Amino acid sequence: MQIHYLCHLSLKIMLKIYGIPNCNSMKNAFDLLKSKNISFEFHDYKKKGLSPEKLNDFLKNLGSEIVLNRQGSTYKQVDEQTKASIANIESLKTFLLQKTSAIKRPIFEYNGNYLAGLNEKELDSFLTI
Repeated sequence: MQIHYLCHLSLKIMLKIYGIPNCNSMKNAFDLLKSKNISFEFHDYKKKGLSPEKLNDFLKNLGSEIVLNRQGSTYKQVDEQTKASIANIESLKTFLLQKTSAIKRPIFEYNGNYLAGLNEKELDSFLTI
């Protein structure tokens, strides 16, 4: 597998990872990528926010059920009325742009493709596209 990673890196295609730094899933993703000597760019929602265009890319490529992290504390703390309102895609977009910590983490972007969540086998496969 290492050869595949090196080939991709030599083409200057950079893996991008989206999330927040103080998240265990993100820390595990950083550690995994570093252990495999995979270079990446980190997009920190807390510092850089998230553009509506990028959120649309996430939703188009991954789907709203994956992008919205219903297991996280941010979603669990939301009142029932808000939860009901985000069944509408436009309300969901507004909610996620305001509460980026409710987005599944990490989200990987590589060569125009997206992967959500941290699963080493899936990530290895994703990086050899």
